[in-house]
Amino acid sequence: MSGTLSRRELIGSLGLGALAAGCAGSREQRAAGPNVLMISIDDLNDWIGVLDGHPQTLTPNIDALARRGVTFRRAYCQTPACNPSRASLMTGRRPTTSGCYYNGDVWRDAMPLAVTLPQHFMEHGYEAIGGGKTFHQSQNEAASWHYYNSFRGFLWAPDWPVNELDRSNFDWSALDVDDEETTDTQLANWAARYLSRDHSQPFFLACGFYRPHLPFYAPRKYFDRFPEAEIELPPYLANDLDDVPKSAPTERGLGDHEAVTATGQWRRAVAAYLACINFADTNVGRVLKALDEGPHAENTIIVLWTDHGWQLGEKNQWRKYTLWERSCRVPIIFAGPGVEAKGEFCDRTAELLDIYPTLADLAGLPEREELDGESLRPLLENPETEWDHPAITSDAPDRSSIRTQRWRYTTYPDGEELYDHDTDPNEWRNLADLPEHADTKQRLRAMLPQNPSRKKVLQVADQPEEERRLTELLPGRTHRAGAANDVGLDPAPPY
Repeated sequence: MSGTLSRRELIGSLGLGALAAGCAGSREQRAAGPNVLMISIDDLNDWIGVLDGHPQTLTPNIDALARRGVTFRRAYCQTPACNPSRASLMTGRRPTTSGCYYNGDVWRDAMPLAVTLPQHFMEHGYEAIGGGKTFHQSQNEAASWHYYNSFRGFLWAPDWPVNELDRSNFDWSALDVDDEETTDTQLANWAARYLSRDHSQPFFLACGFYRPHLPFYAPRKYFDRFPEAEIELPPYLANDLDDVPKSAPTERGLGDHEAVTATGQWRRAVAAYLACINFADTNVGRVLKALDEGPHAENTIIVLWTDHGWQLGEKNQWRKYTLWERSCRVPIIFAGPGVEAKGEFCDRTAELLDIYPTLADLAGLPEREELDGESLRPLLENPETEWDHPAITSDAPDRSSIRTQRWRYTTYPDGEELYDHDTDPNEWRNLADLPEHADTKQRLRAMLPQNPSRKKVLQVADQPEEERRLTELLPGRTHRAGAANDVGLDPAPPY
């Protein structure tokens, strides 16, 4: 099908669930784009080829995107957890401004007047359409989209948990299914169909992939590329936790590591994570191929990001939820109109909340003064531009970490950490107690938020049932407990 489709025809042809028009906001006509394609990947750390995060990772499509634009090598999340990180990016507010620190926090209760990133584009004539996981799934909201294609459950291994650890969704296994049976590939194909068609308005398209989020399940062919016996483990120091505050690691992360090592599954788990990254990269490639072959190739800004890092045994930790480099560092890649530098790296510090003002700047939209982030456009034009904006990550009012090009300094209720990344990229030697670094600590401490929000925020568990937006699952899909797997908003019809 070609030519410009009406909104109703578009919904029917793509299999989109329509949201109520009254929730959609204004749609003033706008003469020209550029369009925006925003690709997010859940729980992907820096293990992509262009960031050298792991020597065996296979991400040819993400690496190809990097050659088209600018890759930030010192980019960081605002909170190492899905909901607050995504809420921060989508509203442009730090958790220390909003009070949204945890997965259970209802971000809209914390920020009732915030204009979200897609809403800002909607207000200026864009069609805002999304699919997969953009906000934390249980907290997507109709008012931020004209249409949204929600996840409707995930395929699980028949004999879950395959690893026999019985630690919630902390599992890994190959699935004997075709890519097209998975939710992520269905999402990629949906986005590809949208990108292959003409549209009467400029669009803001968000495509949020779920893998490599736990459980590490993907079609078997991706696992076959990473034989367990050949896997390299991440850098590890046995006594790494001897010089850190007691509250720095998480009890669950420590328990995960003990379970993984006691059962001899460390390499198997790393292989599974690499397999899921390769699967995610393949789906990114499907979307980018459709863009390149469609009518919007020359007029679409592309940004790719992940919501936080992920640990796989470093410092005896698994998952996220810590303030160390492995948990906080994320990929951010920009390409397309307005990105003057091509195939270049930027070593200035960047934050996920910079994405909102950057996209608005590149699209020529008005600035929003309430945003905490900075437009990265000067760095997209010249990655060597002077830059004096450190990255700050906070997972509680009294737990914050600041990252400059050289230093990471972190404060906890029971201590502090200081790492020199020029000499210690693995953060193995805490320098906080050395008197020769007192001035450095004082300087960095002064740059942290001085009055972090401590407001009481409504919890998802306390929301009225009618506001939780859960929907039925497709036949054959399994829905485990946990907010990360909740299905939000109106579902799309079966594919």
